[in-house]
Amino acid sequence: MLWVGPLRQDPGYHDFADQRTMLGIPNFLDVVSNLPFLIVGLAGVVLCFVNRDMKFRIGWLTLFAGVTMVSAGSAWYHLSPNDETLVWDRLPMTIGFMGLFVALLGEYAGARLGRLLLAPAVLLGSASVLYWHWFDDLRWYVWIQVVPLLTILAVMILFRPRYTHQWVLLVAFGFYVLAKISEFHDHEVFAFSGDLFSGHTLKHLLAAAGCCLVLVMLKVRTPIADESS
Repeated sequence: MLWVGPLRQDPGYHDFADQRTMLGIPNFLDVVSNLPFLIVGLAGVVLCFVNRDMKFRIGWLTLFAGVTMVSAGSAWYHLSPNDETLVWDRLPMTIGFMGLFVALLGEYAGARLGRLLLAPAVLLGSASVLYWHWFDDLRWYVWIQVVPLLTILAVMILFRPRYTHQWVLLVAFGFYVLAKISEFHDHEVFAFSGDLFSGHTLKHLLAAAGCCLVLVMLKVRTPIADESS
């Protein structure tokens, strides 16, 4: 990342395709499409508190707390899209990313490693957003989004799974990729849908669906017996 020059925030980023006002709410669909994040996030938080047998609960709780906060931060941003409100959209996203990253790392590579990394990872994720905000440089924020996901895939390949239904994570990852593609083609999706919904609205729904799949995985999975014992 140091070899790459500073990545500036595109001034046109805030020019979303669907800017319709409904029920007195500007950018209505981009705002209300954050509701699924609230539902999934709260359901995940409740699951973490109720399921006392869940391994490394603090990591999963961090993920779903971040998802819950995304619903508020993203809605606030889309009410008035600008660099100042965008901070509150991106901060909770990095918390969720780091929670997922450390939770899976702790389960696959060892709970002690997860406990050691959780606080530094969350701080690093938050710092990447503040660094962009202060210096208009997205390099570290991009790194926070990309590298942990690639690391998760590597860990899933290199380490033996300890629970069933780990394939659901790959499907959730696929939903995240589709969400990013939809975000990139915001205006094209809006035109293709006949101005019914935009790519950014679809991004919210796909990303929330990915989070929901992680929640379902946690509810249905069972431990895999250790064959060496």
